[in-house]
Amino acid sequence: MTTLLQSLEALFTRELNTLRAELEAYPDEADLWKTPPGISNSGGNLALHLTGNLQHFIGAVLGKSGYVRNRDAEFGSRNVSRAELLSQVDQAIAAVSGTLRKLDPAKLEQQFPDPIAKMRLATGDFLMHLASHFSYHLGQLDYHRRSVTGGGAVAGALSPTKLASAVPDPNS
Repeated sequence: MTTLLQSLEALFTRELNTLRAELEAYPDEADLWKTPPGISNSGGNLALHLTGNLQHFIGAVLGKSGYVRNRDAEFGSRNVSRAELLSQVDQAIAAVSGTLRKLDPAKLEQQFPDPIAKMRLATGDFLMHLASHFSYHLGQLDYHRRSVTGGGAVAGALSPTKLASAVPDPNS
């Protein structure tokens, strides 16, 4: 039986690997930093925000990794290399997997260590929120890429075959 922690790890890993594919799908690295009219965040800033968010809340707060978040830089940095963005994806994968694999399942029912928006939340609820938040911004990044590059291939998002409980159907 797949546990919630295993499912969350697989989901975050899938989304982070999709983020990697999205970053690699920009044909010109400079396109990562364009902000067309009506779009406030570049693809690069969304990538920094997504990886920083998970490294902070999962890696540092739950896993005590020592990561220090600079949220202002996530939205204010410009022209960070694609190689550095991909390195941040790798670091986020390591933080998420390393933390969720060691997390006591009983923690899911306990309050998340830090208040969120001046509210107290169960850790499990907040982890589900983080997954939804990630997916929301990942969709924005995909739209950004398509807007600034004129289209492009699908980056392979949302494959249910990458989830923890996925097994081949014996009847197919």
